[in-house]
Amino acid sequence: MSLKQTIFQNEKIILSKHASFSDASLGRNQKITPCPIRTDYARDRDRIIHSKSFRRLKHKTQVFLSPEGDHYRTRLTHTLEVSQIARSIARALRLNEDLTEAIALGHDLGHTPYGHTGEEVLSEFIPFNHNEQSLRIVETLENSGNGMNLTLEVKDGILNHRLGLNPMTLEGKVVSWSDKIAYISHDIDDIIRAGFLKESDIPGEFSKQLGKGHTKRINSMILDIITNSLDNNFVSPSEAMQKTMLGLREHLFNNFYNSSEIKAEEGKAKDMIRFLFEYYHKNLHLLPKYILEQKASDEQKVCDHISTFTDRYCVRMFKEITVPKNWQL
Repeated sequence: MSLKQTIFQNEKIILSKHASFSDASLGRNQKITPCPIRTDYARDRDRIIHSKSFRRLKHKTQVFLSPEGDHYRTRLTHTLEVSQIARSIARALRLNEDLTEAIALGHDLGHTPYGHTGEEVLSEFIPFNHNEQSLRIVETLENSGNGMNLTLEVKDGILNHRLGLNPMTLEGKVVSWSDKIAYISHDIDDIIRAGFLKESDIPGEFSKQLGKGHTKRINSMILDIITNSLDNNFVSPSEAMQKTMLGLREHLFNNFYNSSEIKAEEGKAKDMIRFLFEYYHKNLHLLPKYILEQKASDEQKVCDHISTFTDRYCVRMFKEITVPKNWQL
């Protein structure tokens, strides 16, 4: 028996009957030679980790625009935290960890420079959502326009990770909730570190159920999902925990994400991204060849190009276009 056949056999013994079994994947758009040791989901995970899109996440905004401190989250560290939380939940529920990890690592690949701020600007020109752009990255844009050729289950989980959407697998649902757990928890941690919030400022109704401190909040949400979902054909927090999570998320939006302190620099970022869109739209020949060859509108092509930018590359391109160069005499 080959190593991969052993993995398939072990999954039948260990995993829940509700799990996505690796030998039952719906497959890829293009057939490839099977790997002798890795399942298709493990192979997808590895393709994502080795992609340029994944590496660029380290210089993309999570909450704070281009933070100077080394301890603030970026889009990459957010992704790694989502992956860790999702794997913990998947293991406890006896779901497919490889599939869960692949979805988690790929779920934010389509995020723009400056996070949701950049997403809002590009939405002014075309319907633009980062989850749909993440799918576009893995299907088409990565690998110089050839895509990653991922399995259907991984692509579905990436596309449907946002709140209110419905992934086809329980592993996709695990990632969707893990994303919420991660950003609720680490955003509070970063906000406190930045001095905009104290632990005592968190309303008692949330602290009573989640506990106080970063670790306790994460543990409370993870354990609730596991307890509520174990051996069931769904993945979800209890009604009480879901109400708490959504309430705390709303509290952060009302009192922090939309605060004047956070919004102070967002206007500059928006103006810069609008300028870059208009500039490239007038100068399409400057777009990479693989993007120009896509069957898409000019607006989509420009958004495809800008969405790949990191925060600092966005600034660099803006300066290169607008700031006169010194003469070298």
